[in-house]
Amino acid sequence: MFCAAFSAGAINSIAGGGTLITFPVLIWLGLDPKVANGTSTVALWPGLFGGLFGYRRELANSSTILFRLGLTSVIGGAFGAWLLIWTPSPLFAELVPFLILFATILFMAHGEINKRLRLASIDESPTGLWWFGAIVFQFFSAMYGGYFGAGNGILMLAALGLLGLNELNRANGIKNFLGICINSVAVVSFALAGLVVWQDALVMACGALIGGYFGASMAVRVGQKWVRRGIVVIGLVIFVVMVWRLRYR
Repeated sequence: MFCAAFSAGAINSIAGGGTLITFPVLIWLGLDPKVANGTSTVALWPGLFGGLFGYRRELANSSTILFRLGLTSVIGGAFGAWLLIWTPSPLFAELVPFLILFATILFMAHGEINKRLRLASIDESPTGLWWFGAIVFQFFSAMYGGYFGAGNGILMLAALGLLGLNELNRANGIKNFLGICINSVAVVSFALAGLVVWQDALVMACGALIGGYFGASMAVRVGQKWVRRGIVVIGLVIFVVMVWRLRYR
């Protein structure tokens, strides 16, 4: 669990998608799908702080976007967490493989998404309509993040592409901040709903915190394309295995 969380924390800091590692590990250990999702969310939450600290120098002059999209993320994350709490476990188990496939496809299409959705730069005094589009996009991204979260980093990077954020390290720093906003609400909601195995979450939280800082500090030196390719492979393998388990259980 510690190693999985360390890897997930580092991957979340660099690109996003660490849930694709921790969630299946918790399922393999016998947790209910909803409990596994809640435990994974709590476990990976500290790693976002580690990543944010690692990118702290990249966040200069980002107060406007942090405030507007941060508030949007809190509201969207709360709505997504509420949806998960009220989703029956059998239904969620059926949805999980396809949520993972959806997240994996987002990884594969990341570059193209940013190319198509980037409209202008945040430094070019964007209009109110432009901000409205970015906020709506981030709301649905946050809602998905509060509900499941795997691949949500790519959704947020796509939303940041709307704001013309071409610097990957700055975008990742902002993405980590928005992830904290989303998961803070989800962590409280899942804890109150009893969807967290705390002894597992605490062990994994330590790994995620260390991994998050490590990933941020290594981001410039690590080849982004190799990290993303690895996540795509993991996501596709997990999708096939989980569909097979659902079919033949």
